Order: sequence, then C-alpha cells, then structure tokens
Amino acid sequence: MKIEIVTIFPEIIENYLKFGIVNKAIKNSLVEIKVHNLRDYTNDIHKRVDDYAYGGSPGMVMKAEPLIKAVEDISIPFAKVILTSPKGKMFNIDLANELKDHDQLIMICGRYRGVDQRFIDKCVDLEISIGNFILSGGELPTLIMTESIVRLIPGVLNSKDNLNRDSFSDGCYEEELYTRPQVVRGIKVPEVLLSGNHSKISQWEKSRRKKIKEEKICK
Repeated sequence: MKIEIVTIFPEIIENYLKFGIVNKAIKNSLVEIKVHNLRDYTNDIHKRVDDYAYGGSPGMVMKAEPLIKAVEDISIPFAKVILTSPKGKMFNIDLANELKDHDQLIMICGRYRGVDQRFIDKCVDLEISIGNFILSGGELPTLIMTESIVRLIPGVLNSKDNLNRDSFSDGCYEEELYTRPQVVRGIKVPEVLLSGNHSKISQWEKSRRKKIKEEKICK
C-alpha cells in the first residue's frame, strides 16, 4: 500500500513518521509513505499556495492549480484522493478498514479557510472529518487517519489478537485494564482477573465492554 501526503508543512508529517507503529511498518516494507510539499507544485516565485476568496468571504483559500498538479504528478490508476475537511464524512474504524484495501491513498492536508471548490470537484474522491471541531490544518487529522489505517494492515501489529481485541473491533470499547502491583493506594485488582479462570475472565471482560459502551452512548 502507498500513502501520499500533500501538505505545506512536510516537517510535521516527516517527524511523526520516525516513530512508533507507522515507522515500523515503513521499515518492514508493509506500507510506503511519501510526503509532498505542495509549494513544489506552484509556479509562483513566492511559492504561494493560497489567495483571497472571491465574493469577499474572510480568510484565505488554497488554490486549485497547485493541488491539481500534485495529484496529477503522484497518482496511479485507481488512487483514492482524500481531503481533510470539517464538512467531510466522519472517520471511524469501518472507513479505516475500507481505505486500507486501496493500492494508493492520496491525503490532502487542508489549510486556511478552505480549498478551492474546483479542485474538490475535479480530483477529490472523499472528504473526511475526524470530529465536530476546527483545527488550523489537516496535518493532525491526516496523521490520525494514517496510523489508524496502517495498523490494520496484516503484519503491522505483533499479534493478530491485539487487533481483534481493539476498541470498536466488535462494536464495543476496551474493558478496564490492570497491571502489577495487585494493590495501588489501597485499590485492588478485581478478583476475577486473579482467578486464573479464563472463562470467567472472558465473561467479565465482555460484560465490562458492553457496560462501557452503554455508558458512553448515554453520555
């Protein structure tokens, strides 16, 4: 799988890719991730990629031409072009699973007030949001989506069990977790987890995951 990330701040992306699960996946050739500086695709002597909006709308708008050039330069047949956008489809585990099966994802990091609609109409297959809030740019949402997608690729995690037990893998959330010592500040680990009875432990975990899900929905 190839992930191409287009941004005006490549250092943000490149620094993150040096660590953790995503870095391991890159080193093991399970995913190829390239970062592209959008300013390399403009003919403007000042490397400008934004301009004022027609109609007097406040804020700056990312220009269409550099974005179109970037997509044309790096895309392969059947590439999926994604734009980070607060008005996009909400990102979740189902969408991550769907996207991991594409040969190439091109992630466009939005900035400023927004992106020229002509680029969206011509090149973008899917606009995605990570939540109902606003950030200054799409770099953080892109990194969040990238890690979520990459960790679903077979071989990225050490054990398939880790993936199967992830929150949302069965529609529920992670149960409470405990580690040594058995008592911390007078608070004990639930006895069932110390029983060695795997059937009872499994039942406890399922009941806790279900309870957490119900409580979260009700909040």
